[in-house]
Amino acid sequence: MAKDQAPANDWLMPVTLIGEHVRLEPLTEHHLTDLAATCADPEVVRWVIPSVVASREGMQRAYELAMLEQKRGTRLPFAQIRIADAVAIGSTSYLDVTPDHGRLEIGATFLSRDVWRSAVNTESKLLMLTHAFDVLGCERVALKTDAMNGRSQRAIERLGATREGALRHHMRRSDGSWRDTVYYSILNSEWPGVRDRLTARVARD
Repeated sequence: MAKDQAPANDWLMPVTLIGEHVRLEPLTEHHLTDLAATCADPEVVRWVIPSVVASREGMQRAYELAMLEQKRGTRLPFAQIRIADAVAIGSTSYLDVTPDHGRLEIGATFLSRDVWRSAVNTESKLLMLTHAFDVLGCERVALKTDAMNGRSQRAIERLGATREGALRHHMRRSDGSWRDTVYYSILNSEWPGVRDRLTARVARD
């Protein structure tokens, strides 16, 4: 374990991260009705794997999968709560949680279309990255997306992440077709610059 890295048990400890525009809190069944309403917009879940069904039952299945992966020690799921009205407008997770190697991934993210490219979205990533690097002591945070999802790639690049390349036929999409997955990362040494840019963007937005 690196000198400044948190103990492994802390990496999966449920935590609430609070900003000015958004609050990230541990995902519970209480959030599922709001999240099903968010997912009624097909563009919100177009690229999500496994697909999230825009119904309370579909969200229940997605929730149970998230809880199973948390129990296995590989995922920490959050609900994204808009502070202005206390509505759950999305979900996101720490994935591929690997304390021994100082790494995790931010993913399984969907967010209401009305907050895309907003302070809510930017601040959500800032909160997760701050906790990952400054509290857990991560060396590397990864993000990935479908090679066909240009909007997501541009959003990740605006964070200041470095594009690493693509894994060909990495996983199946919901329609059964093969997806190439583009990977990005931010390293601990790059984090101060990324933090400053994101902080300025939140203030500007």
